[in-house]
Amino acid sequence: MTDNQSGAPSGIAAPHLDAEASTLGRSISFPTTYDPGLLYPILRQTKRSELGCIKGVPLPFFGVDFWNAYEMSWLNLRGKPQVAILRLDVPADSPALIESKSLKLYLNGFSQTRLGSEADLLERIQADLSQAAGAPVRATLRLAADFSDEQLVQPTGLLLDRLDIEVDRYAPDPALLRASDAEAPVDETLLSHLLKSNCLITGQPDWATIQIRYVGAPISQEGLLRYLIGFRTHDAFHEQCVERIFIDILRECRPTKLSVYARYTRRGGIDINPWRSNFTPQPGPRNLRWARQ
Repeated sequence: MTDNQSGAPSGIAAPHLDAEASTLGRSISFPTTYDPGLLYPILRQTKRSELGCIKGVPLPFFGVDFWNAYEMSWLNLRGKPQVAILRLDVPADSPALIESKSLKLYLNGFSQTRLGSEADLLERIQADLSQAAGAPVRATLRLAADFSDEQLVQPTGLLLDRLDIEVDRYAPDPALLRASDAEAPVDETLLSHLLKSNCLITGQPDWATIQIRYVGAPISQEGLLRYLIGFRTHDAFHEQCVERIFIDILRECRPTKLSVYARYTRRGGIDINPWRSNFTPQPGPRNLRWARQ
């Protein structure tokens, strides 16, 4: 069932318009009381259609968006502030992503909200975000008493940034991607710290480290690095960039297995880390901070 005005599944909370109509890029007072109406879903299909993904046809990938919110705070029933790190798992097959500034406003609304327990907080957050995304969103907390358990890890992979290349294109160009079909297939993991894109609305820079694992004909590492650097002036949300990279590599290089995982540096106390894959690597991705985060 869909909403008659927008075409969105009826399970998605309104509004669910284009990003230009959201609070992103606008001056706005930060709320201090709980208000789920602040959440602003954006339909994923709009940008996926530009990539050739047809509505109703299975996507060429599955995955999850790992969100980490480091400014989570609320009041206990006695009015004492509580703090934690909030982790969210938003499934890639959810009809909508959640605009990040609206999430920040929504979470800030808990700062003067009294709650009986951490379970009460998580119950509200999971219900509200699942309604907004149109699919179940998983929420967990790292409480202050457990902050010492936070891990910082180094991603594995052959570093593309070691290559001494000349670059003259700063827009995504799939023609730069190529694979050597005459060579034996490889199982390879490649890594780059040079992914940068810009917010679709504000133009603010988004910086990321990206890990690409594939099985198939060897992909030109120089071409792949030039392609990734090409996002440097590209305007898109984190999730949209990762999906474009996945689809471009899949189409141009035709690997039998492909996984793309980008972890972005945080803005506004939140980092977003999309993972897209057509196979389940062992072990699967973990929501652990990388060095630049």
